[in-house]
Amino acid sequence: MSKADILVGIQWGDEGKGKVVDKLCADYDFVCRSAGGHNAGHTIWVDGIRYALHLLPSGILHKNCKNVIGNGVVVNPEVLITEMAQFEDLEGRLFISDRAHLNLSYHAKIDQAKEKFKGDGAIGTTGKGIGPCYADKISRSGHRVGELLEPEKLCNAILKDFVISKPYFDALGVSAPDANELLSNLKRFKEILSPFICDTTRLIWKALDEEKKVLLEGAQGSLLDIDHGTYPYVTSSSTIAAGALCGLGLNPFQAGKSIGIVKAYTTRVGHGPFPTEDKTEQGERIGEIGKEIGVTTGRKRRCGWFDAVAVRYTAKLNGLSELALMKLDVLENFDSIKICRAYEYNGEIIDYVPADLENVKPIYESIDGFGKIYGIRNYDDLPTNAKKYIAKIEEIVGVKIKLISTSPEREDTIIL
Repeated sequence: MSKADILVGIQWGDEGKGKVVDKLCADYDFVCRSAGGHNAGHTIWVDGIRYALHLLPSGILHKNCKNVIGNGVVVNPEVLITEMAQFEDLEGRLFISDRAHLNLSYHAKIDQAKEKFKGDGAIGTTGKGIGPCYADKISRSGHRVGELLEPEKLCNAILKDFVISKPYFDALGVSAPDANELLSNLKRFKEILSPFICDTTRLIWKALDEEKKVLLEGAQGSLLDIDHGTYPYVTSSSTIAAGALCGLGLNPFQAGKSIGIVKAYTTRVGHGPFPTEDKTEQGERIGEIGKEIGVTTGRKRRCGWFDAVAVRYTAKLNGLSELALMKLDVLENFDSIKICRAYEYNGEIIDYVPADLENVKPIYESIDGFGKIYGIRNYDDLPTNAKKYIAKIEEIVGVKIKLISTSPEREDTIIL
């Protein structure tokens, strides 16, 4: 039996997972999405064409790959159908778990209303309904993709939910959906999506039994994990390697290597602690060169220097076998580059991530800058200082870098 390799982001998301999956897909038979919803955004550039994916696994751009949306994902049918329309011949290449939960329009309304009521205490969610959908799942009042196959029954169940929880919805200012419109939409979802709905866990088990190569594609980043991230400024699902197994129905013995995706610097969207954030012209410059705008939200990302302490923490959480270093080209032509090697916390120097990350101060080490990186495909052609920077990351984090991205294009990648 083969094992499923796991690819995870190990910062606050937006690390460039899409490009890595796209690059690796040629070697895999299945690419599987395990968690999150359309709050995730993967940008992939192929031959100058930009593809923005939110629910579809990145393997969708490869005809040889079968793509799985697992039980741990929350699926907005409207968004998924729109995304599917970009591609042809998806039957036999796309499979959606009948156990994945439905993220419907009222979930987004709940999400946005709750953020509004929080005022200055808002978390900074994407407003896509992800949290409320997972909340319904955990409270055992959610609805799953498999229920789309009986739209009349599902429609009645949703309307009943609004009757049972009327005080809650009234307090948020969220009204019950129109029955006729809801039923019409559910029937349309069934018509389009039913050919793709199946038991994806058994599908992946069978693939592994047949020695197929399987890649599990993470969404968001490990520092946004509901348990191990910077709570409460986190997402609503498990974003680490262990969560990927749960989100697809695999056991620990079916896990292969874990590949961590990390930017050559650090970014974060929304609120929450960010020790290495640079609010000066340097941080602005990183954001401008890196085009750091959220794929899903359109919000500017906060930018800063590489936090090796945080990455070492998430590397351990995920049991990483190797690292992929993304967007190294963004740092070309800086006079010097900083890397956080430790924190100052309560008057002490620490080399770990405390729960109170809000009150740490980064301790930096500076490395001389380097020249042109963009488009380089051979490690030997990298500037000497770029190689020093790569070695310093490996030294502090304790994981070898096996892939280096030097532009958004698929082929501008160094494989070590």
